[in-house]
Amino acid sequence: MNMQPVVQPVPLAGEHASWLLRLEQKLSETVWTKDIQPIAEKLAANVPLDVDDGMVLYNHADLHEVGALAHAVREARFGQQAFFNSNVHINQTNMCVLACRFCAFRRSPRAEDAYAMSIEEYLADLANYAHAIDEVHSVGGLHPEWDVSHYEELFKRVSETYPHLSIKALTAVEIKHLAQRSSITTREVLSRLRDAGLTSIPGGGAEILDDGVRKIICNGKESSDEYLQIHREAHEVGLPSNCTMLFGTIERLEQRLKHMISLRDLNNITRGFQCFVPYPFLPDDTRLPQAQLASGTEILRTIAISRLMLNNIPHIKAYRMNIGDQLAELALQFGADDIDGTVQKESIMHLAGSTAPLDHDRTKLARLIKDAGCHPVQRNTTYTQFTKYTPPKIKPRRVLPMATE
Repeated sequence: MNMQPVVQPVPLAGEHASWLLRLEQKLSETVWTKDIQPIAEKLAANVPLDVDDGMVLYNHADLHEVGALAHAVREARFGQQAFFNSNVHINQTNMCVLACRFCAFRRSPRAEDAYAMSIEEYLADLANYAHAIDEVHSVGGLHPEWDVSHYEELFKRVSETYPHLSIKALTAVEIKHLAQRSSITTREVLSRLRDAGLTSIPGGGAEILDDGVRKIICNGKESSDEYLQIHREAHEVGLPSNCTMLFGTIERLEQRLKHMISLRDLNNITRGFQCFVPYPFLPDDTRLPQAQLASGTEILRTIAISRLMLNNIPHIKAYRMNIGDQLAELALQFGADDIDGTVQKESIMHLAGSTAPLDHDRTKLARLIKDAGCHPVQRNTTYTQFTKYTPPKIKPRRVLPMATE
């Protein structure tokens, strides 16, 4: 296989300074099967994988070999470190002018359980957690009346009241909705919210970047091109973001791979994507009965393939709010290096069927990471500050003497 001279990439967001050299060494220490060897050679030279490579990985019979390949990349970049942060999710409203078929969170404004938090209610809720976190994460429905000025006021009040908090908020479709409601461009929305205190945007709502799929599962949301354009604009105005993929609905494997490549292509230009978050559709046959649903092994395989396809997005998240603690722990051996944060409260995934616990503090997350054989590292929202976290020692249990006859 002919390769061009390898150019060492600039390390991103906590990566080891010479991760590609480390990867080349790691890959050379393993005898890979015939189908995987050409892919390993591409990875060692930092050559982006294509759809055909991705299909080989999806169809490869040995899941553990695919996982081992992804884990080698993850270890070369970050060693045994696994990242988390201290955050809370506050979903500001469930009212939404759209009705995506996969969404269990959305409510009509007339629904009995519809809600919209006032700014004072939002601040009062945040006050319960602000002392123990460094990030507030807020996404919600497309409120029929709120425009950009509502969120400007909200973010200003949060920043003034809790200046230590990073604000990660609003998906691309929320940005588009605010632009329409305010009769301004999406770039203007992003700039105004940045000036009001917004730190980054979370990247949700990508679903599958194929408009045929989107027309069926989320008709009326932003198009694939609009999602990418809004994130491009966010990066250009200084707002980094995550990016996501919802899989296991009606998409084909090739569409998942093309989705990843679209994100990779944009990041070649902007370098603004910090983390990729692949998560499966949670089963609920009343909302999208034709969904294929992903098994545990498919989730692990997709996380591993994400690590291998996305050579220019530094972090891969095992989103435990969706896949649960046990699978998230396993995913740290399948290419993932981040498990999100303490969260404390969350509505969207749990209404869709998630049973992930919401009572995790830093100590519980650190123990989950250590159980996976990794070293816990607390990060900030934008992956620019890292602190090794040592959980407090557990006091030994008192052992009672055995009864004797």
